[in-house]
Amino acid sequence: MTSFVIPMWLDLLAVGIGAVQGAMFAGRLVERGLDLLGIVIIGIAVGLGGGFARDILIGVPPATMQDNGYILVAAGSALLGMLLLRVFSRVEWLIIGLDALAMGLFCAIGASKAIAAGLPEAPAVFIGIVAAAGGGAIRDVMLDLPVAIMHVGSLVGVSSGVGALVLVGLNAVGADIAVAGLACVVLVALTRLLSVRYGWSLPRQRAIAGWGSWRRRRDSRQRWRLRRPGVRTRGEGDGGTSGTDGTSGTDGS
Repeated sequence: MTSFVIPMWLDLLAVGIGAVQGAMFAGRLVERGLDLLGIVIIGIAVGLGGGFARDILIGVPPATMQDNGYILVAAGSALLGMLLLRVFSRVEWLIIGLDALAMGLFCAIGASKAIAAGLPEAPAVFIGIVAAAGGGAIRDVMLDLPVAIMHVGSLVGVSSGVGALVLVGLNAVGADIAVAGLACVVLVALTRLLSVRYGWSLPRQRAIAGWGSWRRRRDSRQRWRLRRPGVRTRGEGDGGTSGTDGTSGTDGS
């Protein structure tokens, strides 16, 4: 088991940032009709969700239940998020920025704690992703929204996975865990922000399915052409020259 300990203040910082972002996100959705308590609950869930899932997967008692500070910081930060929502007239990029930073922190802390617990590299990466996306997933479920990590246009899973891979890789080659963690935070946050700014996303499922349909249609057209009278294939007659309709005996696409 690797001998290093994640400072509690760093864990609380991630909780606080996540709770502020969660409350601001929920408070902006006025059509949901949330009251003040509902917004605070969403903020607390976002601040605590990723760390709770992380500790359950690692197999240790959730840190949230071991110290008063976690719930108090989450609740206070959620209240702060509601106040910030009233202060700033344009909060979109502030919410996205806080989300990116919280994701980076939770990813780095999650993967580092997994390594410290003696888990192999692949589970450590997985736990980093779950820790980074867990709070947001709980938020989306509670607000009856599409879960961001599973939908086009967010790169939540990709950015978290890349960051966790970098942290685990740097640790494997002997880099200081603080340096590896900082690289993870920066990479996750930067990838997340750039994906929002430039609209980066993975292909839609429909686009992937459509590729197979296009290939099947192309192959069907090709087989139909080869069955037409007078159409020659390569190796017949003049070695693949044009058939009666002036096209090549095989599909050139």
